[in-house]
Amino acid sequence: MSSLPMGNTGQEGASIAIAVEGLTKTFHTRRGIPNVVAVEDVSFSVETGSTLGIVGESGSGKSTVARCLLGLTPVDSGAIEVLGRSLVGAPAKQLRSWRSEMQIVFQEPYESLDPRYRVHQAVAEPLLLHTDLRGDVLGRKVLDLLEHVSLQPELARRYPHELSGGQQQRVNIARALATSPKVLVLDEPTASLDVSVQEGVLRLLLALQEEFGLTYVLISHDLTAIRAVCEQVAVMYAGRFVEIGPVDEVLSNPRHPYTEFLIGAELSVDPDVSPLAGIVRGEVATSERPPGCLFAPRCPMRVDQCEEGRPLFESVAPDHVAACLFADRSVDWSD
Repeated sequence: MSSLPMGNTGQEGASIAIAVEGLTKTFHTRRGIPNVVAVEDVSFSVETGSTLGIVGESGSGKSTVARCLLGLTPVDSGAIEVLGRSLVGAPAKQLRSWRSEMQIVFQEPYESLDPRYRVHQAVAEPLLLHTDLRGDVLGRKVLDLLEHVSLQPELARRYPHELSGGQQQRVNIARALATSPKVLVLDEPTASLDVSVQEGVLRLLLALQEEFGLTYVLISHDLTAIRAVCEQVAVMYAGRFVEIGPVDEVLSNPRHPYTEFLIGAELSVDPDVSPLAGIVRGEVATSERPPGCLFAPRCPMRVDQCEEGRPLFESVAPDHVAACLFADRSVDWSD
């Protein structure tokens, strides 16, 4: 067995936009309440111009990873490099100056916008903070950004509550693009949108990535979105990655029972489709940390050895690893 490889999840010679190693973050609570381990020893890398998806249930630690990537949440330990810059321990002033190249799109489009600002004010705000654009030049830039996200110029005068959810999220994407970033973290960007609207937003994100050469980290619980946008996917459970590899490979040939559970829960609760979807019970535990596999308390395949220590990553296919005792063999989950 081996630990998760940092640099061999993509094509040889490709440049790395994001490199994370040993990331750990614990939230300390009030006396008498157990601390919450949000992220534990997470490592990964993302090639320039590509998309890594991070998928898992609520409480898995996905959004904490997103905020740590942008320096919005301080880390306990580990290393984070974005665009060749080390974020951990960097002064706040330095982080602010770098943030123009690293932006985030949040889950709730309306809550991400100031209700007092018209659309043109919302999109102009990051330009006023990070550039010298003013007056007519600033106005033209705002309209250009709205055009890039397929919004009509007359919407620039509207307030957020006068827009649909999809339009609100397109405004947020335009805001994120305003400072010409190289990296976008997308934290459940379509989760609160209707299914028909989700598809349009995902198509927009793909088009923008191709046009501007953007690097994405997509945080999601929606495997449809992961399949549509990502080249690589990392499956996260209780603060740890349990499987990572090419999207098609991981989702068509899962080697961790938790990945199998997520796929089955998405497709059907029919045990003939995915037995684990009807067997796995309980929720993600964040405060109680058993010494072994964190999924073992919920896993119908657990054996005594699962509780003896954290499973290391096992290579199961090119660029595909899973942290499970059964990762290197075919498992009939129905046995």
